[in-house]
Amino acid sequence: MNPSADPVDAVPLDQGPTSTRPDPESASSGAVGAAQAYLLGNGSVDHYRQALADGVERVARRVATVDRPFTGVTPDELAPLVGGIELDRPLGDHTTALNELDELWLRDAVWFHHPRSLAHLNCPVAIPALLGEAMLTAVNPSLDTWDQSAGATFIERRLIEWTAARIGLGATADGIFTSGGTQSNLHALLLAREEAVAHAADADTRSTLLPRLRILTSAAGHFSVQKAAKLLGLAPDAVITVETDAARRMCPQALDRELERCQRADLPVMAVVATAGTTDFGTIDPLPEIVGRCATAGVWLHVDAAYGCGLLVSPTRRHLLDGIEQADSVTVDYHKSFFQPVSSSALLVRDRQVLRHATYHADYLNPARAVAERIPNQVDKSLQTTRRFDALKLWLTLRVMGPDAIGALFDEVCHRAADAWALADADPRFEVVARSPLSTVVFRWCPAGTDAELADEANRHARAHLAASGAAMVAGTMVDGRAHLKFTLLNPATTSADVTLVLDLIAEHAGRYAHDHAPERSDHPANLSCSVA
Repeated sequence: MNPSADPVDAVPLDQGPTSTRPDPESASSGAVGAAQAYLLGNGSVDHYRQALADGVERVARRVATVDRPFTGVTPDELAPLVGGIELDRPLGDHTTALNELDELWLRDAVWFHHPRSLAHLNCPVAIPALLGEAMLTAVNPSLDTWDQSAGATFIERRLIEWTAARIGLGATADGIFTSGGTQSNLHALLLAREEAVAHAADADTRSTLLPRLRILTSAAGHFSVQKAAKLLGLAPDAVITVETDAARRMCPQALDRELERCQRADLPVMAVVATAGTTDFGTIDPLPEIVGRCATAGVWLHVDAAYGCGLLVSPTRRHLLDGIEQADSVTVDYHKSFFQPVSSSALLVRDRQVLRHATYHADYLNPARAVAERIPNQVDKSLQTTRRFDALKLWLTLRVMGPDAIGALFDEVCHRAADAWALADADPRFEVVARSPLSTVVFRWCPAGTDAELADEANRHARAHLAASGAAMVAGTMVDGRAHLKFTLLNPATTSADVTLVLDLIAEHAGRYAHDHAPERSDHPANLSCSVA
């Protein structure tokens, strides 16, 4: 017995006068009643309306008045504020909580709607999608079984059909919404692995086959392919990167060499992953050439179109995805180029039968008999069980705006990126990397005669100082061992004037750093010129 327990609580229930024992129901009824007032129900709808209206108003005021994408707050400044919150002591009302949240987060949030937010694949979001977000979180369905989602099941299925048709996968296609491109790629490669196992030679066992399986992907492909290989239990060297051409696209001839090398070494290629919109360069692998090679080799083709999926609704650029209709699986991220809030992604497959590899039957959830009874569910196709009704956001966006409007917005950011690339290319202060067909611009401050290592540090310095000032947010990456900067334009409100201002700020910060840190001797080992012959 716990010696510190209350003596009354320690009395056995069958001993002592009943008047000395507290009634658990009456003791807790007050606390439960107070707490229940915070749950959405028919008695709390006024509270719900007011709380959401107040939260929306806070965000609206910020959006209306923000003059830069970031405040420049540092981790050292924010960490103690959040760390000092005593979570066991509630504030008691949403107004006070919102005041606190404003200081902890909203004041220093990164505002992706701002035209100088150019760093990552985060887009300004469509208002119909925000409406969907508010509705789905309030109703809180889980998109695994019919008895948790009802009509939501069919809305998601209809959007999968619509997307598959836009891709051109055919009448047997299917798919599932996911949390993002990393999960979609993992799911696709799981299906590819299981298909490879299913079609292996009789002499192969799973234990001998898995260490030999290989995945071929572009050197510019997404790191989630390597992560998926590890999660799938493949060998540490299972992912083979295929070299790219000058345009940073997978080289078909290099793919031929790797396919042949794997065949000679008895290393079955379970999948080729092509990319339609690389994260670093916004490039699209030559899909028609890759399709033909995969068909000849009998290899599963997965197309990671997480970024480039906006081309599916583009009025002028859809041809850039020619060949994608021949893929076995495709990743799309609506939250990148369909102007949807995170998260909203999907995996599409050409043959719905392959989704069986993700199917497990649980008696409490999706018993096998439900199939015979024709009770629809989505959990049979998914790696997740509990899953949000993220499809509602895209549904409302399509029903209010339509796909042509989304496509026009994506076309606009591609136009803006092309203009930005031209501005940087014409500016002697900068070097540019291959021009993207999408909305990415990779470049580097490096006037002729500047040594390369000093330019690396100057570019890093410029990016950090931009963020610290909050005037603009740009990304950084490495290209051929050298530090580069990157614009990812996903906001149609970004103008050439915005781009020019950011380029000037970068040049100012980088130039000042280079001046202050220039080697004093001309024979300094870092004296390797940036200028390209």
